Amino acid sequence: MIKDLKAREGEVDIVVEITEISPIREFEKFGKAGRVANATAKDDTGEIKLTLWNDDIDKVKVGDKVHIVNGYVGEWQGEKQLSTGKFGKLEIVEQ
Repeated sequence: MIKDLKAREGEVDIVVEITEISPIREFEKFGKAGRVANATAKDDTGEIKLTLWNDDIDKVKVGDKVHIVNGYVGEWQGEKQLSTGKFGKLEIVEQ
């Protein structure tokens, strides 16, 4: 549940609904181009920012239910953010 997530928590396994996706930003890091977009995700207990990277951006649409497997909760400017991190993955449960 979103309300139970803590900053710097790993191995997060959660199903959330996407309510909003911000415009995609492109960047270059170590000579490689990448893309990132922030989404807002919710469940019955609250909302959290979900960071979508590269190919995951194209999989997800507003209204989808997604399963984050082995995710990671980071913190940016005091706000918790969920992402797949280095080792996690995102699966679409329901479109």
